[in-house]
Amino acid sequence: MKRPRVCILRTDGINCDEETFYAFEKAGAESQMVHVNQLRGQKKQLADYQIMALPGGFSYGDDVHSGKVLAVELTSFLKEQLSEFVASGKLMIGICNGFQVLVRTGLLPYQNLGNIEATLTTNDSGHFECRWITLRVEQSHCVFTRGMAGSLIDIQVAHGEGKFYANPSVIDQIEKNGQMVFRYAGMDGKPASLYPANPNGSLNAIAGICDPTGRIMGMMPHPERYVEKTHHPNWRRMPVNTVPHGLAIFKNAVDYARQM
Repeated sequence: MKRPRVCILRTDGINCDEETFYAFEKAGAESQMVHVNQLRGQKKQLADYQIMALPGGFSYGDDVHSGKVLAVELTSFLKEQLSEFVASGKLMIGICNGFQVLVRTGLLPYQNLGNIEATLTTNDSGHFECRWITLRVEQSHCVFTRGMAGSLIDIQVAHGEGKFYANPSVIDQIEKNGQMVFRYAGMDGKPASLYPANPNGSLNAIAGICDPTGRIMGMMPHPERYVEKTHHPNWRRMPVNTVPHGLAIFKNAVDYARQM
C-alpha cells in the first residue's frame, strides 16, 4: 500500500522537525522536509502531500508573538495553496509552535484564514515549562484521536506561551461543536485548572483543539517525543507490550490519509 506523503514544514527557528519526521515515518508515512521558501518559490507544492505538519520550535525566534511571523508569511504568500489543501479534505497538524501558528492564521478554531479568534499566551507560571504531564482525550470529531476518547495519556510539554485564551463565546462554541480534543488532567483524570497539572493556566484546561471537520488539529504538548517506549522516563517499569502514547496520533493520521 502506498505511503501517504507528509510535508514537514521548516523555517528559521523550527527545532522539532526531525522528531516529527521520524514520528510520521514510524507511523507508516513518507515524510519530506519542506522549507517554507520552497513553497513560496513554487519548487514544491502543498498539493503533492496528503498531510501537512507544523512542528514545534521558535519560528523566526517568536519575534513579536509566538508563531506570528510564520503565520503572516503563510496567510500572505501561501493563502491560495493552504485554502486548496484544506478544501481538498487533507490533514494538518500543528504541534506547540505549530499550534500557535495555526491559531494565528485563523485555521483554528474555525478554518477562517486571516481571522484570529483565539490566542496562546504567556504561561501563568511566568516561565518555560518543560516536563511530562497527563492529558485527557476528549470525545471529538478529530481524525488524529479516533479510538482514543476517554483515555489518559502521558505527553511532554515544552513551552513558554501555551495558555489557550479566547472569548467565552468562542470557547463555548468549541465545546458544543465537538472541537475539544485534549485537556490537561490531574491524577484523578479530571480536567485540571490549577498548576502544576495545568502547566500554563489554559481556560477550560485546553491542551488541543481541532477545526469543525476534525481534519486540522493543534496541540501544545509534543506527541512526537513519545513514539518509542524508551522515550518515557519510566519505561523500565512499563509492561512489555506498552504502546507509546504519542504514536497513536500519527498512526490515525496515516491510516486516514491512506484512504484518500
